[in-house]
Amino acid sequence: MSTLAHVFEAAGLSTIVLASMKEVAEKMAPPRTLYCEFPLGRPLGRPDDAALQRDVLERGLALLEATGPVFETHPEVIESEETPLACSLPPRFDASLPPSVDEAQGLRSAYDRAVEARGHTAVGRAIGVDEIPAALTVLAQWADGAAWKEVPLPGKNTLAVGHDIRAYYTEAALELADGPAPGGRAVEAWFWEETEAGKTMMGARTALKDQDAPFPFWFYMAPGHR
Repeated sequence: MSTLAHVFEAAGLSTIVLASMKEVAEKMAPPRTLYCEFPLGRPLGRPDDAALQRDVLERGLALLEATGPVFETHPEVIESEETPLACSLPPRFDASLPPSVDEAQGLRSAYDRAVEARGHTAVGRAIGVDEIPAALTVLAQWADGAAWKEVPLPGKNTLAVGHDIRAYYTEAALELADGPAPGGRAVEAWFWEETEAGKTMMGARTALKDQDAPFPFWFYMAPGHR
């Protein structure tokens, strides 16, 4: 939305961005931003809370009076009510492997059960399930400083490979998860904050940035707010 705001402003249309991800809005710097620390997908706050929703809209519309770039923050904070993903990750089996590779191999049986039960998988945009360990091996090498031009990634496309890795983990995790089904944001948080694969991908992303790799090659490996 921040990018679209710049496009519309260039065409002569005044815009207001209700931002849920502060870091992204600050980086993109749309002309008028109201940052609302609400759960993603709820830009106006709690459902059925007409008073709060009206307040958000009034504060946003008031920014139209600004003549220069403005970034305001709504005073109310709403915590996410999503149920966290409770999933036990496998213990280390082969200490000679990078932690993320060992972890991914330990999840294979859960992934296979999930695919057998549902009859389909989201893995396969760039690499097949058997290539997940090899891709994580390369990402671990990048995170440790290997030159990305000299150590090629299976599937080559970092965005698509990252999608396949996250899909693999998500399908395995939902097969293992305890308790009620978690929401999408809870699954995202679990992958990036709890798994070795998520940590490896973030490490590789930082290393690629430091190597001056092309912006799309590293930036889209993770959600913008991370």
